[in-house]
Amino acid sequence: MCHTTDSRPPAAPATTGAVAREGRLEITAADGNQFSAFRAAPTVPNGRSVLLLPDRRGLHPFYEDLARRFAEAGFHTLAFDFYGRSAGLSPRDADFDWAAHMPLLEPAHVEADAAAAAAKLREWSGGPLFSVGFCLGGAYSWRLASAGLGLAGAVGFYGPPRFFGDRAEQLSAPLLMLLAGDDVATTREEFDAFSARLDSAGKEHERHVYDGAPHSFFDDSYAQWQDACTDAWHRLLDFTARHGSAR
Repeated sequence: MCHTTDSRPPAAPATTGAVAREGRLEITAADGNQFSAFRAAPTVPNGRSVLLLPDRRGLHPFYEDLARRFAEAGFHTLAFDFYGRSAGLSPRDADFDWAAHMPLLEPAHVEADAAAAAAKLREWSGGPLFSVGFCLGGAYSWRLASAGLGLAGAVGFYGPPRFFGDRAEQLSAPLLMLLAGDDVATTREEFDAFSARLDSAGKEHERHVYDGAPHSFFDDSYAQWQDACTDAWHRLLDFTARHGSAR
């Protein structure tokens, strides 16, 4: 985990207060699927919300902690799990066999669950909503900007474009791409091709590559990438502030 000494996600100087309310809950999607989620509500809201999409591990404890950090920065935040259909509601701890369940995950599943999670978030806050995801969740975060959820923007950390699919023409919100320069999951050429598709479709996007940084630099134990983590956090905050105020 790229973090401070208390084993938490990167500290953000621009926080507004403690977490007012937090806890796990179960949500039912339109197709009847039940899945786990974790809510963190801010003490001092900034008027914006975050739908948090985890990596291939699902709703791992890291993402509960990250949801708290977003809430401390003023965001109503809801992190949700991908694997309710195949793995039920059990915890996604270190013993969870994500490799057995990830091949069963379909884009339609993620979109249905994200729609239900977004609706729940909007019950708590009516402000601009952003998706933020990591790895698998990063690609799906970008994809959600084409899913009719009314997002103000979609942020993805090192998301493999193959999970985004052929959705560039349908995008209705700007994207922020925070990429690892030494990504073992996706080549620089694949990211270049993805950016070119967005350019060709005339879709607004911002891209920043952290040269030399490994895949998952934001949440793995690479102390030397703390500066990259902090910079990415500030870019995310700036992106949501700019696009949140425009809505």
